[in-house]
Amino acid sequence: MTASEEEIYSVMFSSLRHPARRKILRMLSEEKMTFSHMLEELAIPSSHLTYHLENLGELVVKDADGKYDLSSFGKAAVSMMKGAEEVPDTHAKRFSALHLRWKTLFALFTIAIVLLATASFYQFNTLSNLSNNYNALQKNYNIIKAQNEELLASNTTDNVAEAKTIIQDVLQIDTSKYQMTLTSDTVQVRADVDGMVEEIMEYSLVNAASQFELTLRFRDGHFSLFQISQLEGYPSFPLAYTVPQPTDIVQACRGLLERYEAAFNYSYMGQVDALMTSANDLTTGQTLGNTNLQISSYNGDAEVTLMYAVNGTNFQAKSINLVYNNYALTQFSDDWFLYTIGSTEVNITQAQAMQIAMNAVKTYSYNVNGTRVSNLQVLSSPVSAELYPKPRVNNLTLYPYWYVTLHLDKTYPGGVNEIAVGVWADTGQTANIQPLSTS
Repeated sequence: MTASEEEIYSVMFSSLRHPARRKILRMLSEEKMTFSHMLEELAIPSSHLTYHLENLGELVVKDADGKYDLSSFGKAAVSMMKGAEEVPDTHAKRFSALHLRWKTLFALFTIAIVLLATASFYQFNTLSNLSNNYNALQKNYNIIKAQNEELLASNTTDNVAEAKTIIQDVLQIDTSKYQMTLTSDTVQVRADVDGMVEEIMEYSLVNAASQFELTLRFRDGHFSLFQISQLEGYPSFPLAYTVPQPTDIVQACRGLLERYEAAFNYSYMGQVDALMTSANDLTTGQTLGNTNLQISSYNGDAEVTLMYAVNGTNFQAKSINLVYNNYALTQFSDDWFLYTIGSTEVNITQAQAMQIAMNAVKTYSYNVNGTRVSNLQVLSSPVSAELYPKPRVNNLTLYPYWYVTLHLDKTYPGGVNEIAVGVWADTGQTANIQPLSTS
């Protein structure tokens, strides 16, 4: 709106406030009039009429014959007068004639309409905002879903090829002797493993003599787990291999890990292979550089674990693990690549960790069926403390951690007779306290 238009509208509303000016506008809406004619109709002094005409400004115009007429703005003003003065006035007269009870009901009805209109506007505004938020979330979800699907698809293609390499080249399973079928292939993003893309493939190996179920897991395209179980057939694990497998556990592990390194060339496998080469028997606790070897074996059943080690601390989670049943490999996992080391400092000794745990339990209580159990009495012995590094903040970053087990003087409510206390070995802070039941 221009400044000139704003001035005209200001004059219009100012003029409509005075009854004499409203009468002048109504008179001119019916016919053109001279000054003397208006003066006669209004019966007011000429100075007053002159004053009112000046205040009407551009609402009235004067033609060549000296007669006054309405301008376009004057005609608009008259229309406003008819809508705002005459009609409401008629309704006002009708309303004033109503009984008090009807006036009250009408007022309540009017208030109800206003409240409903306000509520409706609020609900509409709320729904509109929710709709906008939903659309934004849906758009973001579709973008993330598309990105995940693209990522999952690319990983799946690579993992199928690596799965065949693991089965045929590393494990040396003779797939030509079986009807091999991919029975399941699931891919998901693991939020609990820092958003890693995990793919799990399940195969069925069937021939006339036996049936096996084989599972492979990949995380971010890296081999993570192999498991095999026999569903049918006798004797146990008559699995067909492309070459005879050694019955010596150390020799079998050495050969498998050498083939694993040759197939994928992971950087950490060099030191793992070097340790396995130097290990010539089932002696456990062997260490080379930052790799520690642990072996447990009995009558063809064995478990071999190679784990990251620093300053005498074994980071068990960062490891490669092989499990044998009757000299046949049933499980092979690699979590070495998965974890990083947050700290290698062990500033709290085993004895200090035990004392910290005992002090923490003095004020510890737990709840059983709504009842708080406290004042636990801890025996001075036996007490055990194992150094077992675990994640602290990031799920995949390990820190030195003492796992302390305390024995109680009796069995408390809930069957609790032991308390486990976690103590961070680098800071001495208590990580957690957990009631245990060994019965």
